[in-house]
Amino acid sequence: MSECCDLFTRYGGNPILTARDLPYKANSVFNAGATVFDGDILLLLRVEDYRGISHLTVARSKNGVTGWQIDPVPTLMPDVKHHPEEIWGIEDPRITRIDELDLWAVLYTAYSKAGPLVSLATTRDFKTFDRLGVVMPPEDKDAALLPVRFNGRWAMIHRPVSNFASIGAHIWISFSPDMKHWGDHQVLIPARNGAWWDANKVGLSPPPLKTDRGWLVLYHGVRETVSGCIYRLGLALLDIENPARLIARSDEWVFGPQETYENKGDVDKVVFPCGWIEDGDDIKLYYGCADTSIALATAKKQDLLDWLEKGGKQENRSGE
Repeated sequence: MSECCDLFTRYGGNPILTARDLPYKANSVFNAGATVFDGDILLLLRVEDYRGISHLTVARSKNGVTGWQIDPVPTLMPDVKHHPEEIWGIEDPRITRIDELDLWAVLYTAYSKAGPLVSLATTRDFKTFDRLGVVMPPEDKDAALLPVRFNGRWAMIHRPVSNFASIGAHIWISFSPDMKHWGDHQVLIPARNGAWWDANKVGLSPPPLKTDRGWLVLYHGVRETVSGCIYRLGLALLDIENPARLIARSDEWVFGPQETYENKGDVDKVVFPCGWIEDGDDIKLYYGCADTSIALATAKKQDLLDWLEKGGKQENRSGE
């Protein structure tokens, strides 16, 4: 299974983190949020225990590749007493640095009895977290905040799911004055139809990156086949002043399961990034592999933008 282009280069030592690297017993580690903290690259790992319940644990590295220092116990556990919506675990964190507030915002999926929903916590040290609780009801996930306000409002990208299967699962954007009360909900990137790689279900991957051409978005599409689903990644670009306006979207996927560690695991054929790190023009992409381990791929931001503009641009087409 090959990719349409060579924008991302896999690290030769992949996977970079597995359950064996944790200082305590766990089934799997995957789908980590990423940020820079105190000069280190920090990953907020999703760790699944042997009950099948997930929690979050911090890992730090000077170079973001090797030498990971992992918290000896879980960093953020489900708090069912105060947040009953977390009864079946907390999953898939996306981290956004909010300079205006001097904190990091972490949007994550809380797995409630009514289905997955979006919850928000903030932190200044990745040791203590202030849970703001549920911000989007079930079923909703794949959420991240943009790091700045737009006309006084915060923006969240997320993926609600309708009970009407024919409608599809699309990427939406919503706005809030206080990060708690959300409205002005709009479809941002619709799932396409038919045989497309991103037909029927799409979702945000890491938080968008600010560039001189707009907000760069990496998103996942889910292709349903007779042998199961395939998770692949595509690119999109949002207007820098109005992120509700989609400027460009790739027709082809740019990254998909190819290696054995991506194709075989608890959930086969999955690459699922929740975080990437920007260092000048260099990007480090941290992605979950088959819901089992974490791997690293690198890219040049300028290459992604150029490819999207020249080779993958898609405007005002339904994809039907």
